[in-house]
Amino acid sequence: MLKTASFRVPFVVYEKELSLLPSFFTLMADQEITCRDCGATFVFTEGEQEFYASKDLSAPQRCKACRDKRKTDRNGGGQRQMHDAVCAKCGASCQVPFKPRPVEEGGKPVLCRECFMAERG
Repeated sequence: MLKTASFRVPFVVYEKELSLLPSFFTLMADQEITCRDCGATFVFTEGEQEFYASKDLSAPQRCKACRDKRKTDRNGGGQRQMHDAVCAKCGASCQVPFKPRPVEEGGKPVLCRECFMAERG
C-alpha cells in the first residue's frame, strides 16, 4: 500500500501537467494567510501544512501571537485562583488551587503542601 507523501519537485510543473503526476505527489507551496484578529499576514509553511494535514486539521485562521493571546485569555491569564484553607493534618493555613468544600458537604480533607508531599512519599 502506498502512502500519500509530499515531495519537492526539482523542476517546474505546469498546471496542465499536474494531472499527469502520480497521485502520491502532492505539491504544497507556502501560503500567506491573513489573521482574522489582527489582520497581519503570516506564512503557513509547507511543513506546517503537512503536519496539519497529517492530524486532519484545517489551516490556522490566526497568527501565532493571536493564538497565544487567546490561549492565555482562555486559561485566566496564566494565573490560577488560589483559595484559603486549613490543613486537616497539621492545622496550618495554606492556599490551594481549588475551592475546598467542608467534609460534611462531601468534600475531602485538605492538606498543606508539606503534609501532602509527606503523604505522597
